[in-house]
Amino acid sequence: MRTALHTSALTSLPLLARGKVRDNYAVGHDKLLMVASDRLSAFDVILGEPIPGKGKLLTRMALFWFDKLGHLCPNHLTGQAPESVVTPAELPQVEGRSMLVKRLKPIPVEAVVRGYLAGSGWQEYQVSQSVCGVPLPEGLKNASPLPEPIFTPAAKAEAGEHDENISYEQVVEVVGPVLAAEMRRVSIAIYKAAAEFALTKGIIIADTKFEFGLDEHGTLTLMDEVLTPDSSRYWPIEGYEAAFAQGVNPPSYDKQFVRDWLEAVRINGKPWDKTPPAPALPPEVAQKTAAKYEEALQRLTG
Repeated sequence: MRTALHTSALTSLPLLARGKVRDNYAVGHDKLLMVASDRLSAFDVILGEPIPGKGKLLTRMALFWFDKLGHLCPNHLTGQAPESVVTPAELPQVEGRSMLVKRLKPIPVEAVVRGYLAGSGWQEYQVSQSVCGVPLPEGLKNASPLPEPIFTPAAKAEAGEHDENISYEQVVEVVGPVLAAEMRRVSIAIYKAAAEFALTKGIIIADTKFEFGLDEHGTLTLMDEVLTPDSSRYWPIEGYEAAFAQGVNPPSYDKQFVRDWLEAVRINGKPWDKTPPAPALPPEVAQKTAAKYEEALQRLTG
């Protein structure tokens, strides 16, 4: 049985912040140690039960994609071993689940790219026939492929709050027209390259979100995680057509499995209102989620 790390507790480095999944520590003034815990968040709420081994799987997958897509955009990796900046006693918390990265100026916009209509995009389309102000053709269904991938950004929320879909024009207001255009161009290029590769491995990447920062020269730099099942909707190609024909969510390798369980659970006869605390995740749901993450990694990299 794998041991799980819900929250890291390094004392040799100053803790800067705990995100939904990652704990960030300062390494000098120009680097960060990012430790991927086994926490899982759904609907922007951190669940109390960790998914054993999840942080290591996420780290391996992110490093795989950073390496494969490095020609499209600079990323935050330093190339230095994360294990080199902690004490020997802290190695078990760091090994296999950490990245030593450049400290960047984060851009407060999540760069979401959608190649298929799903999730909040599908809900929005049913009301307005558009997503984040991007008009779409008539007659699309849940899980429909889009004619072209679209850039549908979100404003990053404070911890515990929900990210909010925004229009491209709002991104321009936040970061200016030049940086907004570069973010959109790079995000779509990365998504297209990744989605094309994933299809050769039998995986559909329906949508994903990227995070960017600026380095000391003002260069747009890919940061945080990239194309993991936490930040992307992964569908195995088997089963997609049948689900699409029925108008239901396709089977997935991401945390949609947990989301679906949370949507179905009842507390005192009522649905969970998606505010903390989250319902306790049964062990079998945690184990099945871990197995899905593992299978996605094996298919992509095997």
